[in-house]
Amino acid sequence: MAAQIQYADVEVGTELPAASFPVQRATLVRYAGASGDFNPIHWNEKFAKEVGLPDVIAHGMFTMAEAIRVVTDWVGDPGAVVEYGVRFTKPVVVPNDDQGAVIEVTAKVAAKLDENRVRVDLTATSAGLKVLGMSRAVVQLA
Repeated sequence: MAAQIQYADVEVGTELPAASFPVQRATLVRYAGASGDFNPIHWNEKFAKEVGLPDVIAHGMFTMAEAIRVVTDWVGDPGAVVEYGVRFTKPVVVPNDDQGAVIEVTAKVAAKLDENRVRVDLTATSAGLKVLGMSRAVVQLA
């Protein structure tokens, strides 16, 4: 695969298509199995509350992975992401109901770099709270 977006076609301020990612308790159990992270704060409501959390929370790395999907879907090649980092600011609280939580992600090109690369800044929120801070990716464009 290769990036489908041309460097010459992108300007600073270009907005990527926004996306919403639903998260339910079952999603967290599947992620725990895939990642090997069975920390009970991600599946046991009683334990999560005992340690001071409002409820079960999504894995930070799961939240991070969902957010970068906005970039990989836009560029057309997950391998085009050459750097990615975030600061975890608030947890994604996942209630035990039929709706769960939703992670809302927007992104825009913040800088054009050398060698056909751009920096994309992402904003990820859930329940109106910013859940990732300093969320940035460097992307290799065509």
